[in-house]
Amino acid sequence: MVLGESVTGMGFSNVGLGIDHSMAHTLSAYYNMPHGKACATLLPTVMEYNADATGEKYREIARVMGVKGVDEMSQDEYRKAACDAVKQLAADVGIDCSLKGIVPESDLDALTKDALKDACAPGNPKDATFDDVKNMFLSLM
Repeated sequence: MVLGESVTGMGFSNVGLGIDHSMAHTLSAYYNMPHGKACATLLPTVMEYNADATGEKYREIARVMGVKGVDEMSQDEYRKAACDAVKQLAADVGIDCSLKGIVPESDLDALTKDALKDACAPGNPKDATFDDVKNMFLSLM
């Protein structure tokens, strides 16, 4: 486990993790939500936000997630299929991709500011503005 964690840490150090992790860090810090759960809760929404900046990467995600007919899909279709498959996986393992009852709207500005200051934010496939991040949080409430 230590070797696996070390190799993972080296990988994380060499790439940016993106806004999903930035937003998840703030949820974990503010609400004591486990980081993995926070990442999983946010991931489908963040994937949808990032979709137009991912080239063909979502085709491979859809394929690995078991989506059938990926090669016959348009880019928009396989991007949506990848997001839907990740959302379904979260549901299958009991992750509710919602922040209802967890995040009060009065905290959104602070959460958003902290997420944008997080070290992982610059690794996102596209630049996220304050309004982008706040709207992603809002969409889950």
